[in-house]
Amino acid sequence: MAGAEGDDSLYPIAVLIDELRNEDVQLRLNSIKKLSTIALALGVERTRTELLPFLTDTIYDEDEVLLALAEQLGSFTVLVGGPEFVHCLLPPLESLATVEETVVRDKAVESLQKISQEHSPVDLEVHFVPLVKRLASGDWFTSRTSACGLFSVCYPRVSSTVKAEIRQHFRTLCSDDTPMVRRAASSKLGEFAKVLELDYVKSDIIPLFTALASDEQDSVRLLAVEAGVSIATLLPQEDLEDLVMPTLRQAAEDKSWRVRYMVADKFSELQKAVGPEITKNDLVPAFQNLLKDCEAEVRTAAANKVKVFCESLPEDSRETIIMTHILPCVKELVSDTNQHVKSALASVIMGLSTILGKDNTVEHLLPLFLVQLKDEYPEVRLNIISNLDCVNEVIGIRQLSQSLLPAIVELAEDAKWRVRLAIIEYMPLLAGQLGVEFFDEKLNSLCMAWLIDHVYAIREAATCNLMKLVEKFGAEWAQNTIVPKVLGMANDSNYLHRMTTLFCINALSEVCGQEITTKHMLPVVLKMSTDQVANVRFNVARCLQKIGPVLDSSALQADVKPVLEKLATDQDMDVKYFALEAISVITLINGHTVYDSM
Repeated sequence: MAGAEGDDSLYPIAVLIDELRNEDVQLRLNSIKKLSTIALALGVERTRTELLPFLTDTIYDEDEVLLALAEQLGSFTVLVGGPEFVHCLLPPLESLATVEETVVRDKAVESLQKISQEHSPVDLEVHFVPLVKRLASGDWFTSRTSACGLFSVCYPRVSSTVKAEIRQHFRTLCSDDTPMVRRAASSKLGEFAKVLELDYVKSDIIPLFTALASDEQDSVRLLAVEAGVSIATLLPQEDLEDLVMPTLRQAAEDKSWRVRYMVADKFSELQKAVGPEITKNDLVPAFQNLLKDCEAEVRTAAANKVKVFCESLPEDSRETIIMTHILPCVKELVSDTNQHVKSALASVIMGLSTILGKDNTVEHLLPLFLVQLKDEYPEVRLNIISNLDCVNEVIGIRQLSQSLLPAIVELAEDAKWRVRLAIIEYMPLLAGQLGVEFFDEKLNSLCMAWLIDHVYAIREAATCNLMKLVEKFGAEWAQNTIVPKVLGMANDSNYLHRMTTLFCINALSEVCGQEITTKHMLPVVLKMSTDQVANVRFNVARCLQKIGPVLDSSALQADVKPVLEKLATDQDMDVKYFALEAISVITLINGHTVYDSM
């Protein structure tokens, strides 16, 4: 019996060993994902003495299996007996932190960072720090890159002697022969600086930052920019000019566009870190240069920051700086050759109106908005229309309508149908920005005119647009404003316009609801069933099928049924086909046979 019990206790590990040796990757992956269940079955002691050594010895597998293992081990502390034994998890994670695949190493480092917090200060020095040192001096660059992410988690909780050793190891990695290691060190420099004492930030970190920011590899230099922003937040104001700014100024003019891009991308964080004086003296000229950069990617990143940069300028000199230094650059970007630059600018430029006030907006910004509103790229136009409410708040709806509305109307009537189509797509957005009264007064007639456009795509988009407007403004507005005009087109001499009435009813019935559909729309559809044009008649059948679910059963029975019966005997094959299809659908809706006499 005892022997049987012994066999039972070996069962989980035996199954795991079998599954981990199986040729099927998915089976091995599932096995790793069940690791915590196996550890529970084994108990803490056997997990430490059998499971972890087994895992450490068998780390040669597919990357996805190793990734799952690295993740699992990060939450294994309880399963090995709690913080007292957490160091038992270090050997398998150390192995995983040296593998070739980056995502596996990163996940192992993440798990190591997590369990480092569960080590006592003594265990940290006895077990964790030696692991970091081994990784930092490993033969393969993979282990040295992993080490870079572990210094900051152990540094605050160790003795001053060990701290000195850790700083020395980090210094060595910052000048490693392998670019990948220097890149890793550069990416962790800011993180490491945050846990160091201020004196060491100045004596150790600043020289490393300067060296990495001048590295021969641009991938190292661009990561140093991010570190520079973090370091700037740690230093007192008086030290920034001497210790950080020369390096950041150099980065803003770096020969590699990727480094300049990183400066532009981090510009608002940098501005926050260095304060108003350095912003005025150093960052304003640097920002101007980035807005005029020869690479479109850099100009795009800088253009995205225009509003945030201007908002954060010192209040006493904000307007002067914008008008003198920033606005001239913005004016150039409005007609940039690159669509992404113009689009980025259009997404933020409207925000300048709240900073500059009414007079400056009218005089300087409105002309720029007009240019962008007529831009050939739809995204630029959309970004302007999307942000009209910012300008509306500053200059008021009347001023806005006098300046920008003529441009919108001009685009709505453009000879190129694709331009008209683009404006229709923005109309619900514009309506929401400007409100119902203004819309009725200025834009409603445009929306109705699109319904009789000679291009089908425009008529179709205009129909869809009406539905979105009703969703925004409500059924009552539709009943008073839209429905009468739509139904009036049912008597138009052009059969295409009569068909548009039916398409509009299809789109509007659901958003307008049962009462408006039954009372106002249905009679018009029924009347059109005798139209002389077969295309109109079969669209009546399709329309009745579409609005059927909105109508009540008495209307279906008394009004719709006789008309569909008549259409089902039509001379035209298409009319007959769609009438019969509508009858079968409406029969299902009504729950009993509407058409039972044929």
